[in-house]
Amino acid sequence: MAPMTPAPPGEFCDYLSRVCESADIRTGTPMPLGAVERGGGVNFTLFSRHATRVQLEFYNHPEAGEPSRVVDLDPACHRTGDVWHVWVKGIQPGTFYAYRVGGPYDPALGHRFDFNKLLLDPLASALSSRPAWDFPQAQGFDPLAGTDLSPSRVDDALSTPKCVWLNESFDWQEVRRPHHPWSKTVLYEAHVRGFTRHPASGVANPGTYHGLTEKIPYFQSLGVTAVELMPVQEFNEHSVSRRDPKTGQILKDFWGYDPISFFAPKAGYSSSGGEGQQKLEFKEMVRAFHRAGIEIILDVVFNHTAEGDERGPTLSFRGLDNSIFYTLEDDKRFYKNFSGTGNTVNANHPVVRDHILSALRYWMVEMQVDGFRFDLASILGRDGDGKLMANAPLLTRIEEDPVLRDVKIIAEAWDAGGAYQVGQFSGKRWAEWNGRYRDEVRRFWRGDPGMTGLFATRLCGSPDLYTDSAKGPAGSINFITCHDGFTLNDLVSYERKHNEANGEGNRDGSDENNSSNYGQEGPTEDEGIEQIRKRQVKNLLLTLLVSRGVPMILGGDEIRRTQGGNNNAYCQDNETSWMDWELAGRQQEIFRFTQGLIALRAAHPVLSLEKFYLEGDLHWFNPEGNKPHWEDPATKRLACFIVEKGLEGLFLMFNADNGPADFALPFLPHGFGWRLAADTSLPPPDDLTEAGKEPHLKDSQNYRVEGRSSVILLARKRLSE
Repeated sequence: MAPMTPAPPGEFCDYLSRVCESADIRTGTPMPLGAVERGGGVNFTLFSRHATRVQLEFYNHPEAGEPSRVVDLDPACHRTGDVWHVWVKGIQPGTFYAYRVGGPYDPALGHRFDFNKLLLDPLASALSSRPAWDFPQAQGFDPLAGTDLSPSRVDDALSTPKCVWLNESFDWQEVRRPHHPWSKTVLYEAHVRGFTRHPASGVANPGTYHGLTEKIPYFQSLGVTAVELMPVQEFNEHSVSRRDPKTGQILKDFWGYDPISFFAPKAGYSSSGGEGQQKLEFKEMVRAFHRAGIEIILDVVFNHTAEGDERGPTLSFRGLDNSIFYTLEDDKRFYKNFSGTGNTVNANHPVVRDHILSALRYWMVEMQVDGFRFDLASILGRDGDGKLMANAPLLTRIEEDPVLRDVKIIAEAWDAGGAYQVGQFSGKRWAEWNGRYRDEVRRFWRGDPGMTGLFATRLCGSPDLYTDSAKGPAGSINFITCHDGFTLNDLVSYERKHNEANGEGNRDGSDENNSSNYGQEGPTEDEGIEQIRKRQVKNLLLTLLVSRGVPMILGGDEIRRTQGGNNNAYCQDNETSWMDWELAGRQQEIFRFTQGLIALRAAHPVLSLEKFYLEGDLHWFNPEGNKPHWEDPATKRLACFIVEKGLEGLFLMFNADNGPADFALPFLPHGFGWRLAADTSLPPPDDLTEAGKEPHLKDSQNYRVEGRSSVILLARKRLSE
């Protein structure tokens, strides 16, 4: 058979022009979802099963109330199955757009379509920033419509942000992810804005992605390997309507656990501008952290959205297909509320599940993040009726997804609907915030009776929780404090919460803090109380960093940041929540101690192995050198010898009682001796000695551990003298 002769280019182009669409607006294609460049234009797609009408609008300015161009999608040619699609020629990066979607408004059937609402593309990678996005104004609230805010007779385009179409090719400069194993990971939880917003931060771009980037040397000096960022998925900080009852100041959504878009980074955290620059600045931040060898973990919220309950605003999902995106009550006007914030995402509906997976892949591939911490992750294991499922499809897909296989996945293994799955969450790859570690370590050091055995179990990586799941100690994210609750300083300074400034009558926030003030509520000038507090801060930090599992430090604990006893500072975008960098100078003792503990953990890999201690690896003792009386609730003193290699090892002593105790030291053969690595009762620099410079103990038989103190000794072979 003779080879085919290709047609001359001119003839081929003529042929194309005769058979292909040539208009500026064309049919488009249903795949891929989102707004994607294709052949000199952009293909826009949108999912809606029950819509009867879809309109794509373009705007010249993010605060414009009138569109510059309107494209009506004819369902006869612009719809394939449940996907609406259109191709538009000549769209430039930075173009603003949004949708209107019409359909039945019938809350009894779960439908809340409203063509007067401008809707955000749920796959938009950037939203335009607004200085004050007012929900009631955006919805045109009509009190005659009853308790529901929909439908509205008011066009809300003037007060609603717009989507920004971007198509950048970012230069990663061949910088690669660090890929730290769990055994070498030390997490540090931080808030992008709060970390550098304080006037004393000393950065050129406070409260922004660039501002956080400027603090990379600080993270490096501390020794953490991963920064876990509180939510950066776009949210509206002006959604809180309450005021501080004392100052009258309007409060804000500071934490950001109320997402509007799963794909878009927060525009308000950009120093470069909020018209698409936020995406580039976020990438610059990630690149800089990776160059410094530090991973970026995102705290992601897929369990609910900012659209709230039946009285909430219609922003995106509700107006696109309410009955599919949310789990509804039997009376479909109302929403199931396992999140405590008004609605619950129907995460295991196939369409919603794919949307969440697409978002995760996007943040991993396009934005290059290293892992995710899933807020209220138990919700992601509930079905459309709200029941917890075994082998929930979404959780299994996340774990087994081929693109996500090398990212860290961390579950907050509970929700507001009563689920508590710590130690029982999904498959082997999922690590979990270990709430039992937090509570039981706090209670041990507070001196509660009967905690010694539980304390020892947590120190060993919680084998009671993670052996059956085969996760090993790496399944346990160990933490004493996190954004939700007291800071470490406040944990030892307050016996009760002080959330009056939140405007909720101090009813919000947990009442179970397992805290103590040691004699006076709040700040004190009593030197004795202050010394106890400082020692307890050191005890808690030391426990955290010698425990098997993955340690997480709350940002600011290393310099004793305080929130004035507020244990739910979600609405405090002020000095209550901001990192006070003046403390960095005043609290050098605690910073140095934290820094040294991280270095000690790295210098002794036995503390962080991704397996549980075996018989012979670790030996427990009471102060007399015998086996502990685990069943005695009055026991508050404990020691253990951890074998490193041969006869070398670490001897850890913990005294949670008020008075001192003389601990018998294990016998060491000739040629070996004890070196003092840490003693939280001693003043600096003797409280923690630099590696390799630990002094020899003169007494090789006993060591006095002061009340509320912990000690680390090293068994080492003596050098020949």
